[in-house]
Parts: sequence; C-alpha cells; structure tokens
Amino acid sequence: MSAASELEAARGLGPTGRVRRPVVGLVAGGLGAYWPQFPNLLPELERSAAFVSSRISTFDADVVDVGFISDATEAAAAAEALRVAGCDLIVMFLTTYMTATMVVPIALRTGAEVLFINLQPSESMDHATFGTGEWLAYCGCCPLPEMANTFERCGIGFRSVSGYLRDERAWDRIGRWIRGAGIRATMRTGRFGIMGHLYPGMYDVSTDPTLLAAHLGGHVEIVEFDDLRVRVAAASEAEIAAKLEQTRAVFDIDDSVVPDDLEWAARVAVGLDRLVTDFSLDSLAYYHRGLEGETHERLGAGMILGASLLTAAHIPCVGEYEVRTSLAMLIMDRLGGGGSFTEMQALNFTDDVVEMGHDGPAHLEISDGRPLLRGLGVYHGKRGYGVSVEFDVRHGPVTAFGLTQMRDGSLRFVVSEGEVVGGPLLAIGNTTSRVDFGCDPGQWCDEWSASRVAHHWALGTGHRRDELAVTAELLGVDLVTVQPASTQPGSTRNRR
Repeated sequence: MSAASELEAARGLGPTGRVRRPVVGLVAGGLGAYWPQFPNLLPELERSAAFVSSRISTFDADVVDVGFISDATEAAAAAEALRVAGCDLIVMFLTTYMTATMVVPIALRTGAEVLFINLQPSESMDHATFGTGEWLAYCGCCPLPEMANTFERCGIGFRSVSGYLRDERAWDRIGRWIRGAGIRATMRTGRFGIMGHLYPGMYDVSTDPTLLAAHLGGHVEIVEFDDLRVRVAAASEAEIAAKLEQTRAVFDIDDSVVPDDLEWAARVAVGLDRLVTDFSLDSLAYYHRGLEGETHERLGAGMILGASLLTAAHIPCVGEYEVRTSLAMLIMDRLGGGGSFTEMQALNFTDDVVEMGHDGPAHLEISDGRPLLRGLGVYHGKRGYGVSVEFDVRHGPVTAFGLTQMRDGSLRFVVSEGEVVGGPLLAIGNTTSRVDFGCDPGQWCDEWSASRVAHHWALGTGHRRDELAVTAELLGVDLVTVQPASTQPGSTRNRR
C-alpha cells in the first residue's frame, strides 16, 4: 500500500478541512437586434450556450445558470438573480457581438468577479459558404475590447478566455479561474487560528490580523494555549490509543522515539483535533516558548505529530506563529499540491540543488514514501523536545509559494517552479527535499530573497504558477515569479 493510500485509510479519527465550492454564475448573451434579421442565428447560439453550460457543470462548483440575454432589460433581471445567488465568479459567454450596457449592470450589481469567455463554434469559419448570419456566430471576439475599455472606466477587473467550443486549452484556462474563485471563497469565508505568541526576533513573520481580513477576507481567531491545555487534559485513554494506532498506520517510527514522548504527542494531537473542531478553524499557526518544562512548553513541543496529521487532513498547521505561511499552505492544498512548511536549509553546489524543509509540521500527503517519526533531543533554536516528522517531498515538479507582506501593508505572492530530485538527505527529524530550480543554486537563493519573500513558505507538488497567478488576480494581490533564466526546471546540466 502506498503512503498516500495508508494515510487515506488512517483518516476518520479527527476533523477534515472544509472545501468551499465556489458559486459560479453563468450567463450567455448576444445582441437581440440580430434575431429578426438572421432567423437561424439565435438557435445556433443557444446550442452553443447549452454546450458551455453542460461543460461548466463538470467543474467542482455550484453553477447558477441564468440563461440567455438579448438586451439590457434582460441583463438587469439576470444581474438580480446572480446577486441573490451570491456568486464568487460570473462567467459571461459572448456568443456573438453584444454591447457593454448588457454586461456592466451584471458586474456592478453583483459585485462579483467576471470572466468573459469567447468560444466560437469551431476552429475557423468556412469562408466559401458563410454569409453574415453564419459569421456572426463567430464574432464573440468583436466586443472583447469594448468590454475591457468599459470595465476599466468603471473600475472593474477584466479578464477573458478565447478559443472555440471544444478547445481544451481554453477549457484548461477556464478551469483555473473556477479553481481560483474557489480559493478566493475559502479566503473570504475561512477561519484562521493563531495561538500563542510571536517567535522572538523574527520580524518577517509578524502579521497584523486586520491586514489579512482587509486583503483576503475571512476571520482571524485568536486562541490561547490554555484553550489547548484544557482539551489535552480532557483526552480519554481510548482517544489516545486510537491516535497512536493512527500514527503507527501512517508513520514508520524510529528507535530514537521515546515511548512517553510519543504518548504525549498523541495526547496533544487529540486535544488539537478538539481545538480545531470547537473553533471551526481552517488553519492554525502557533508558537509558545515556555520555560523549564512547564505545561505550555510541553504543549508547544508536542505539536508536530498532531499538526502534521491535521495538515494532511486539509487543515494546515504551522509553528513559529507563521500565519501567512499557514494561508499559503491552505491555498496550495486547495489547488491539490499539498503544501508543506518549508525554509532554506543549505545550498548544494555539487549537485546544483537547493536543500529545503523544516522540523515540521509537514503535509504527509505529499511524502515520497512513508514518513518517519524521529525522536529529537532538542528542537533547534526552540525550547522543548519530543518527536518530529522526517520525509522527502514526492519527486517531480514542485512549486515554492510564499505569501509575504510589503512595506505599504500590501500582500505579495512569490512563486518559483522547480523539481525535487533524489540524493542524500539529513536524518535529523526534518522534512528535507533537494530542489532543482534549473540554475545555479546561489543565483536562485539571491533572486528568491530579493523578491522580499519571508523565510518560510509552502512547498507543494506540481507546477502551480499559472493557477496561483489567477488566484492572486482574484484576490487583488501582486505576484512575483522567481525563475532564473539559466535553464528550465528539471533540465540536465553538467554536474561538477
């Protein structure tokens, strides 16, 4: 059984993250003045609209199809129906030419983001047989500049996808926008927990909760380590035994793990499950320094097992009070890339890779094999001791994704695509991966740092830059791509 299937089989003992399906409004339209002039045109456009409606319904979204509009009056009625539906994204299908007055009310009254799609019936017209009526079924491209200019003057974001009805390239791009709308909905309705206090000295990780609400939406829930303490104390022996059974099903357990430390980590994991459930959290960032082995220090040191299991259950949990990275992991998770808590560890100029990872928590779903629990005599730079997770991210394409804060208070996405490759790794209870970014690792390190990214980020599977770009636009966040141009990720280069 694979590591992923073992993890899936071991689920069910704790909470699972809520996946918010976006509400996607769909409206098709064309200029009604054409219908009496070209009697065959409207039936053809309605067939195209039916095809688009059927295809849109295959995406992971709740679709509200308000039908076909032919004038501004019908547009106003459609706008009201879509407003009531509370759409996260409206897909406006330009079947032929139509005026901006038919679309602007929909955007303004709903307050939703709009995606124009211009999908003509086939790859090209049959010039020998087509007349004006047949041509008009292909001219959805004509009003696109009109819509773009009008939306600019109205202060509305403009975006479009052009192609033909069965153009899979176009449908891939449409799918990105729908997935991006789902992430925007997750951010706007999510509950993001922070527990404890800032890691002393790390200026880069501090985040104003109001900033997150202002830019991303959602709610920041501030919980106390005492909220965890009372739930850990209430854990029953049966619950702890079940959590230990789940742990043994998911992890290989190294001989360095002290049984009492493992039992304590399982007890804390039970309390974490209750905390996340009781506060309806979609993510959690935590840190507590503690002193001389007191209860709060022991809680902080016992978090990695439970936090990793929660992260694999689509509720990302991170240490060092890294709330922005918990949200980067949440976004990466909802894109299907997992997303593990990561920082740079070392540069390998022999193999031209960047070695990166962290001492947990980790997204177990993207492990290259069964993850290992290793006992630590000490957490480097932090008080406490206990068990930590060790694994290598699945080999193949990956994306490093940081959510950082700028001087003016704005947020920025920082993205770089690479490939995890095999090779020697440290056995110190850290998640560690060797990432080839297609260039000299020193060059990558300098350009990644120059992006103003903070020193933690999410590392997820797959190349996700295009999906993250769509998500950034829908959230109103800038995106910077770090991709030094020496070679492409994953290419073969001469090794020293």
